[in-house]
Amino acid sequence: MVRKKKVAVIFGGKSTEHEVSLKSATSVINNIDQEKIDLVLIGITKKGQWLLYDGPVSEISTGKWEDIAKKDASNRKITQHHENSVRNIFYAIGAETNEHPIDVVFPVVHGNNCEDGTLQGLLELSEIPYVGPGVLASSVGMDKVFAKIMFEKANIPTCKYLYFTRNDMDKNQQEILTNVEQKLGYPCFVKPANAGSSVGVTKAYNAKELKKAISVAAQYDKKIMIEDFVDGREIECAVLGNENPKASVVGEAISGGDFYDYDMKYNSNTSKTEIPAQIDKEKSDLIREYAKKAFLALGCESLSRVDFFLHRKTGEILINEINTLPGFTSISMYPKMWEATGVSYSDLINKLLDLAIQCFEYRKKNKTSN
Repeated sequence: MVRKKKVAVIFGGKSTEHEVSLKSATSVINNIDQEKIDLVLIGITKKGQWLLYDGPVSEISTGKWEDIAKKDASNRKITQHHENSVRNIFYAIGAETNEHPIDVVFPVVHGNNCEDGTLQGLLELSEIPYVGPGVLASSVGMDKVFAKIMFEKANIPTCKYLYFTRNDMDKNQQEILTNVEQKLGYPCFVKPANAGSSVGVTKAYNAKELKKAISVAAQYDKKIMIEDFVDGREIECAVLGNENPKASVVGEAISGGDFYDYDMKYNSNTSKTEIPAQIDKEKSDLIREYAKKAFLALGCESLSRVDFFLHRKTGEILINEINTLPGFTSISMYPKMWEATGVSYSDLINKLLDLAIQCFEYRKKNKTSN
C-alpha cells in the first residue's frame, strides 16, 4: 500500500492579510485530494501563536478556528509555557521529532511575516520542503522597491516611481513632496513598500491628499513608494515551475471602483475578472514572456502571479508587481487562470506539491556537493 503524502497547510499569520489567508486556505483544503494526501492543519493567530487545528474546515474562514484550536489538549499543553516561542512553532510543524512527519508544507499565507522570506527561512532551517519561492526571492518580491529594481535590471518596462523612508519624510517633507509633483505629478499612487492585497494603497489627486496618503502608507511600512498614474487595464499572468517555468493565459482584473483596492478585490460585487483577457495575441504572448522573465529575474520557484498595466492609449505594457504567494480563494486569479489554461484546481495543488519536493531535493543536493 502506498503511503499517503503528509502535507501541512499553514494559514492565518501575523499579517494585515490574515483574513485573505483564511479564505485561501479554505479553498485549498477543500480541493486537496485527501484520498492521496494526509492533511495537517496549522493556524497562526494575529498575535503570532501557532496552533494545530483539527476542527471543521468551514470555521477557518469565519475565524472561529482559533477558539476551537485553543481548546485542543495538545495546544493547551504546548502553549502553557511557550505561547509564542520557537518551540511552539517547531512542535506544530513536527520538527521536534526525529521522524520529520511532514513531507511538504503548503504555506497558504500572505503579507509580512508570511511571504516575505521569514517563514521560508524557518522552513529552510527545519529542512522541510515547502511550496513557493525561497528566502531571497520571497523577500525581494515582497519589497516593491527592490522588485522594481530587479525588473529594471532585467529590462522589463515599469512605470515611473520614487521611494523614501518615514525618516526621510520627517527630515525632508517639502523636498519629497516637490519631487513627487515635479517627477510624477497627479494623480499618483502611494504604497507601503512591503504589503499586499493593496493594503495601505491610496490614490492621491493633490498635495493635501498626497500628505494624507503618505501617512496611511507609513502605518504599514517604514519605506513608502509613490508611482505615477497609468491609465491602463490591469492584466495578470500566473507562472508555474522551477528552472523552466510555464505561463498561463492572461486575465484582466476589472475594478468596480476608482482602482482595484482591497475592498474591490475581496468585498465588492461590482469588480470582475475576465479570463482570458480580451487583448490581441501579440500583447498576450509578450506579457507571458515578461511574466516568466520577472519570475526568473527574482529567482522564484513553484509559483508567482505577475501583474501588469496595459496602457489604454499607447498599448504599452508595464510590469506592476509580482506576488510570490498569490491568493487562492475561490475567486482568486492564480488558480482561475490555470484552470482556463487547462489545469484544474486540484491538479494545480498536486503540481505545486511536487515542485516543492523537487526544489527541496535540488537545494539539498547542492548543499551536499558544496
